Amino acid sequence: MISKDVQKILPLVQKPGRYTGGELNSVVKDKSKVKLRYAFCFPDSYEIGMSHLGIKILYSAANERDDVWCERVFAPWHDMEKEMRQRKIPLYALESGDPLTDFDLIGFTLQYELCYTNVLNLLDLAGMPVRSSDRDERYPLVVGGGPCACNPEPMADFFDMFMLGEGEEMSNELFDLIIGCKEKGVSKKELLKLASQIEGVYVPSLYDVVYNDDCTIKSVTPNEDCVPEKVTKRIISDLDTVHYPEKFIVPFVEVVHDRVIHEILRGCIRGCRFCQAGFLYRPIREKSPGVIDEQCYRLCKNTGYDEISLSSLSTSDYTQLEDLMGKLLTWTEKEKVNIALPSLRVDNFSEKLMEHLKKVRRSGLTFAPEAGTQRLRDAINKNVTEEEMLSTARQAFSGGWTSVKLYFMLGLPTETYDDVAGIADLAQKVVNEFYRNPDKPKGKGVQVSISVASFVPKPFTPFQWEAQDTVDELISKQNHLLSSVTTKKVSVSYHKVNISFLEGVFARGDRRLCDVVEYAWKHGCKFDSWDDSFLFDVWLEAFEKCGVDPLFYTSRKRAYTEILPWDHLDYGIRKEFLICENKKAYENETTPHCRIKCAGCGSNMLNGGECDAMRQSMV
Repeated sequence: MISKDVQKILPLVQKPGRYTGGELNSVVKDKSKVKLRYAFCFPDSYEIGMSHLGIKILYSAANERDDVWCERVFAPWHDMEKEMRQRKIPLYALESGDPLTDFDLIGFTLQYELCYTNVLNLLDLAGMPVRSSDRDERYPLVVGGGPCACNPEPMADFFDMFMLGEGEEMSNELFDLIIGCKEKGVSKKELLKLASQIEGVYVPSLYDVVYNDDCTIKSVTPNEDCVPEKVTKRIISDLDTVHYPEKFIVPFVEVVHDRVIHEILRGCIRGCRFCQAGFLYRPIREKSPGVIDEQCYRLCKNTGYDEISLSSLSTSDYTQLEDLMGKLLTWTEKEKVNIALPSLRVDNFSEKLMEHLKKVRRSGLTFAPEAGTQRLRDAINKNVTEEEMLSTARQAFSGGWTSVKLYFMLGLPTETYDDVAGIADLAQKVVNEFYRNPDKPKGKGVQVSISVASFVPKPFTPFQWEAQDTVDELISKQNHLLSSVTTKKVSVSYHKVNISFLEGVFARGDRRLCDVVEYAWKHGCKFDSWDDSFLFDVWLEAFEKCGVDPLFYTSRKRAYTEILPWDHLDYGIRKEFLICENKKAYENETTPHCRIKCAGCGSNMLNGGECDAMRQSMV
């Protein structure tokens, strides 16, 4: 359904299949018979966006309604954008080919901080003002969601509202409100006030931020009586009954994750102190094996995919994993469908699980020790011992594996250079386990890959108050790690520290950064998470021109009493719990995971349950 103008430029760009729509299982409706048109935007390339599970779920859930038509929008790559701007072709949705200004609602999923300039670029490509204050009734409403909505302040000036938490039910409530307001002719200003009454919906224009002389926040207060002082995230209580797609759209071009992805649980029991996702998605909720099995079977039949990835933050923490694998293998073996288990833990990699994995196509195993020494693993509450890691390696090598990937972080709080060298030491011990194992695969060598990310302190974690290592410190630690590796059996890859620095600025930033984002975008910044598109010098210029010191957000340790930019948002995690966990990190003291003992984070109260530790403290 793309226009003739678009058809003319497709031969001039790479991968034209990104821009055509019409894929198997995409949803096309009669726009005259729907009451609300919703453009769901992923502010990155088609290959990245079409791999994301969240957009698949919410696209399907919205289109299940007869009165709503949800369409997809992705960021055109540089070559396509150039042709569109030269020919004045506005940004369009893939299903209908219609420009975004024809829609009632535009939704952005904010998966990482370095997509922010792409959001502005997409709004501009659509022919819309980028700031919400400049968009009147003629323009669609703009809403944001995803993990970065936990601190939306650096993007507050560009969005009409944000949706905090899980969107399946909240989206329907917002759709109903917008449809009702359209029919009654309610103004945008009044609609936003009404939207703020929906649990989980945050309208930034309805809150005033006051700063102290030292640029810290003095207060964040509602400027309307009807607006809640705190906005609480939404969760889905029952994963068995909530909507899950029976079909995935099958892309014409190869995407990053070209397979069936199935979410088997939400949340995490572990409490690793660096991990934002582990806290944002609490409380833990599991889907039943029978439901997963049936949904996976339908998805494979409706897409033709021959691989299923069982998705979660910690797949091996799923309590019924062996039962689930048994159910899936009754038909996946016959159908030659591979089962992938990402996010495995070394402390519960059982022999029975390994036997299940040996029945499917074998790839390398991936584990995340995160730190090279036991002291630092205790400080970050990883709760994994060296012996557990080496024991798992022995099991894997005995089972025929010859490739292991280990994820680590540099720049963690309390880290020393001995901890950095410990990464190389641990990898070497894994190599040694292979060669001393009598059951190792014959005639094969081993390859241990180390992938090292730079630690970025994030909101709603015990490390949200910590200083971030400087660019020079991280480079020094990377060099120290490289010099500590003494064998070609171990390979090392790591992230660019300048990108991590910018991520750190926006992760804990405030509204003063809105001007910085706009300046950087106007001067050419976009696709900032892509190495070949990242313009660090332009970002430094943007900070200078806007009078904002980026080190204010990264290099200083915050007091527990400081008002943080996200303190008026509630993700169910008690600040007292986070402070306690932060203090325990400096004592190298671990906290047992949720199934051993409740630590009192408070998240289970969002699910109508009780918090054991909080209840005991009130007795």
